[in-house]
Amino acid sequence: MHVLVGLIGDSHGRWLVNQRLSGTHRAGAWEFPGGKRALGEDRVAALQRELAEELGIEVLEAEPLLELVHDYPEKRVLLDVWLVRRYRGEVMAREGQPLRWVTVEELDSLALLEADGPIVDALRALNRGRAGSERPG
Repeated sequence: MHVLVGLIGDSHGRWLVNQRLSGTHRAGAWEFPGGKRALGEDRVAALQRELAEELGIEVLEAEPLLELVHDYPEKRVLLDVWLVRRYRGEVMAREGQPLRWVTVEELDSLALLEADGPIVDALRALNRGRAGSERPG
């Protein structure tokens, strides 16, 4: 399963996470926003579609950060992680999922999906010099 992940930061050095809803794989766990890539769908188009559906934002600029494979007992996922540099719109929970803006340090206390560990490590490295995603005024 190919999953696109969007890392969305703010000007305070916090990162957006959402909690998986009841009835979904690993319900109750926290994760970075994103979702499945449809067969034949362009990676950027998949990221844009997923973040529009989940958060109501339009991704204007994103860059690939890392790819990793994680094996859960029931499935294997390829996480295709993108740093969202600019977006338009206000972040909202369009699917009713709980959202939180958290610092990298706070990520350590959340029950994140097991696959997200390397993403947290990448954010630690990024957080040193990054101001956050920009939105047009």
